[in-house]
Amino acid sequence: MTSVLDQQIDAVVAQITAPGGQLAVGHATVRGADYPVFDNAPTNMRDYLAFFFTANAAKEFLVYRDERYTFAEIYAQAQKVAAVLQARGIAKGDRVAVAMRNYPEWITSFCGIHILGAVAVPMNAWWKGEELAFGVAHSGTRLVIADEERARRLAAMPSFTVPVLTVRTSAEVAAGLGLSRLDDALATAGAAPWYLPPIVPEDDATIMYTSGSTGMPKGAVSTQRAIVSGSLNYLVTGLALLSLTAASGAPAPVQQVMLLNVPLFHITGSVPVLLVSIAIGRKMIIMHKWDAGEALRMIAEEKATYFVGVPTMSLELMNHPDRNKYDLSSLVDIASGGAPRPPEHVDRLEHTFPGKHPVQGYGLTETNGVGAGIYRDNYLAKPASTGRAAAPLVEIGIFDDAMVAQPSGTVGEICIKSVANVRGYWRNPEATAAAFMPGGWFRTGDLGYLDADAYLFIVDRKKDIIIRGGENISCQEVEAALYAHPAVAEASVFGLPDDRLGELVGAVVYPKPGAALEAEALTQFVARDLASFKVPAHIWFSDEPLPKLGSAKIDKVALRQRYRQLFAETSHIYSAPAV
Repeated sequence: MTSVLDQQIDAVVAQITAPGGQLAVGHATVRGADYPVFDNAPTNMRDYLAFFFTANAAKEFLVYRDERYTFAEIYAQAQKVAAVLQARGIAKGDRVAVAMRNYPEWITSFCGIHILGAVAVPMNAWWKGEELAFGVAHSGTRLVIADEERARRLAAMPSFTVPVLTVRTSAEVAAGLGLSRLDDALATAGAAPWYLPPIVPEDDATIMYTSGSTGMPKGAVSTQRAIVSGSLNYLVTGLALLSLTAASGAPAPVQQVMLLNVPLFHITGSVPVLLVSIAIGRKMIIMHKWDAGEALRMIAEEKATYFVGVPTMSLELMNHPDRNKYDLSSLVDIASGGAPRPPEHVDRLEHTFPGKHPVQGYGLTETNGVGAGIYRDNYLAKPASTGRAAAPLVEIGIFDDAMVAQPSGTVGEICIKSVANVRGYWRNPEATAAAFMPGGWFRTGDLGYLDADAYLFIVDRKKDIIIRGGENISCQEVEAALYAHPAVAEASVFGLPDDRLGELVGAVVYPKPGAALEAEALTQFVARDLASFKVPAHIWFSDEPLPKLGSAKIDKVALRQRYRQLFAETSHIYSAPAV
């Protein structure tokens, strides 16, 4: 049965997207498939940036340490970056990489690339020199804009010859590396490019590399239409929730403010965070490095209204001993994405931060971050779900291996159809053909089902299912059971090879500091809620937080490799738990 909140959201979205509405929706055929599209939206990133930066020009936009910038200042700097690129021979369609941590220059570089009509290639700032060089070479990048640390990594690579412009780098260090500084180039650049080529909706806009958690990174190529559509789809949801908040009589903040603690080089950072912030005039407070205590301080000091991060971040906020020392009254929404949030965390958020709204989103690099979302009371009612398809552009279906649609309640591969989907993988036709179907569906590689209310429940990665004696086991389900134990801070579940059953369930757990936890007690705890074949056969405890990828997700690949090797070396001492 459709919830009251869903009915309210649907009504507001219908008004926004109706003919004559703020973001009216029609239909168009794109690459042979029919999609809902925004009728009167900007058709490319240059126009998107020009419209929204101009509309929000006077507002404060970025805060980084003691630096503060308005929307107008950042836009003016981005136009100068575009002039610098043009003076160095960069033209429409050329790839330009951005390799740096979250700095104001990341944003001016990204926007400047789009103003010129070039293709932005965000590089994972956690990558080592070899990985950065791979991304540059694979994408055919013609110029790199990098901070000092990334510039050093690239300069140390043998035979690396692509020009690099450095930021946040002293003249002495740049000279020693044999590189030019962006600041020096900007000092002599014109206020804007002398010529701006036309941009059409199907021109390439970005190449975003996957995190590499399931293999070699693939470059997902977004068109101008796709990234603009993804951003505006988020905007519709934001406008709907803002309308409902106003209708409830709750006072609206003078300006929305968010803590920027997710990397801009990931899709969450670049689309629902950065591009949506530009559209709604939201101020962003840049964290130099994630630290839960510092995050609490900055939320209180800057009166942040919105927080988003991977689930481990909101968990650390809840667990921090100084949490109650700060005034967090300005905070409205606590969102998560990039990884499943354990259902137990949803109830804890509600009780730890009374009056704050938990939010969960589901999207992928290949969908420009859009997919499904669940909000407020709906999330409390269905904490294991990631919500309904994001209106108005997204359609979610569940299919079997032959792309036959599955009925409600049946587990299959989650597929997403939207004009916001990327057009394919750069220089990888095989992977493109396997993932992008002719009818417009993208095969996510995730397994899940839709309930009777069209709410999406993710079961697991298709390639990460544990098959024990012919029974499929969801790693996420076992992890959720482990997280329900009050002494568990972090957990990761994976398959272990077994001659008799094929695979056994293995888990590594990081207990909360100071908590006493034993394998037998934890095994008996999860056995209360899990079928016996799903109970971990082997549990290891880590003295340190589990390793993370650059996106702050738990690095399951590294953990699986490490503990499978340990299991192979010591399996003779283990025995299956009694359950």
